[in-house]
Amino acid sequence: MPLLSGTRLGAYIVGDLLGAGGMGEVYRARDTRLKRDVALKTLPQLVASDPGRLARFQREAEVLASLNHPNIAHVHGLEESDGTQALVMEFVDGEPLSARIARGPVSVDEALSIARQIADAMEAAHERGVIHRDLNPIHPVYTADPEHRKRHLGLDAGRRRRRAADSNAGAGTRRAVLAGRQVDRVFHH
Repeated sequence: MPLLSGTRLGAYIVGDLLGAGGMGEVYRARDTRLKRDVALKTLPQLVASDPGRLARFQREAEVLASLNHPNIAHVHGLEESDGTQALVMEFVDGEPLSARIARGPVSVDEALSIARQIADAMEAAHERGVIHRDLNPIHPVYTADPEHRKRHLGLDAGRRRRRAADSNAGAGTRRAVLAGRQVDRVFHH
């Protein structure tokens, strides 16, 4: 169930809905303790009420929090209030890369800069054993600062490479790992 603007979730005051998907809704929120804007990614009730999926959410949040890269949105913590579970992340003011692309042609220099930043972020994640299974133009946030565009890795990114390659649990998981290795080869050779 979507949260209403002005609702309190622990120390956070929920603002506008920024987006929604299979793993929940993302809201802009105000951290009342540190006086800053954050992004709150809330879990759907179906996920939050399943102990196994909630444990996976916790593990994946821990993995994402271990990443520290200028092109990856930082995870600040987890919040739980009245049965609502949320991942608290850095708020990045900008628009999805897909919106930038829709506005018109992207110059070669700009495209190369964006590609370099995404590749750098993915390399940092891969070095920590984290793969991203949903790489698309919705996740990168296009900001006014061309050197500090951010990737919101999302909860789908929390799988460790070893586990994903050995598992048949998700369609395309093995292919995603192999594709990631191919991208690494392209950008490093």
